Amino acid sequence: MSTSDLYAELRPRAFAIAYQMLGSVSEAEDVVQEAFLRLHQTAQRNEQIASPPAYLTTVVTRLSIDQLRSARARREQYVGEWLPEPLATESSPAERAEAADSLSLALMVLLESLTPQQRAAFLLRDVFQYPYEEVADILGTSVDGTRHLAARARNHLRERRPRYHASRQQREDLVRSFLAAAQEGDLSGLEELLAQDAAVHVDGGGKVPAVTRPVNGRDRVARVMSAGMTAMARRGVRLQIVEVNGQPGAAVIDENDQLVGIMAFDIVDSQIQTIHSIANPDKLRHLDRDGQRGGPLRRHP
Repeated sequence: MSTSDLYAELRPRAFAIAYQMLGSVSEAEDVVQEAFLRLHQTAQRNEQIASPPAYLTTVVTRLSIDQLRSARARREQYVGEWLPEPLATESSPAERAEAADSLSLALMVLLESLTPQQRAAFLLRDVFQYPYEEVADILGTSVDGTRHLAARARNHLRERRPRYHASRQQREDLVRSFLAAAQEGDLSGLEELLAQDAAVHVDGGGKVPAVTRPVNGRDRVARVMSAGMTAMARRGVRLQIVEVNGQPGAAVIDENDQLVGIMAFDIVDSQIQTIHSIANPDKLRHLDRDGQRGGPLRRHP
């Protein structure tokens, strides 16, 4: 197999692991590039690699663990809440079902509470379905140690991990209704769509005006979203329903036709539980005006 064919075949899995480890598209791309460079250099030295996929998974995971440890120190200085970079997705119905549970921003936020090794063990075993023996080799731990890491992660996430009982169409309709009510200033309509303990998390990174603490409670969330979105509508800002991390979301496009925000919605029991809004321009650079990246994004009129 040629180098280009190998890259095309192996890159999607390598990027998926790095992205879900790091929560950053740009950092994940750097890790994947470094991993392929090491693969190429090893081949240039005529060293035998029994399994290029296993080699890449190992290098990507270990680089991601190192990167995550240094990134967490930097994030302590971050202005306001740090949220993962959104990933524009387009997927088949079967892929959407998997992405809804494993790729959502809600879950990725929870993954931040794990240690780097717990996060790697959980993702490799529970999301990517690697055998414990292989995960142990990747992490450089015993099989029993790997089981312990994955179990600790699983127990930590169990009560808070999002579960999507509503159908894809129901979630999409709910988001559409919510955005319409917010833009119209319909507070009672908004409250009906929000869970009692709803929350909004905004990541402006100190680069744009944004609340720096979570907004909690149905009433407060309804007022904040209504005020913000009616003000945006008056300025000519529009919203485009898009798929974000496997979930219905919205691209925020300003009066100058520029992408200025991405919103993702965590829906539980047919109500909006959490809204993650990313407005830090540094986290939107990999997306174009409509929220696309590297190909067509599943958009809705």
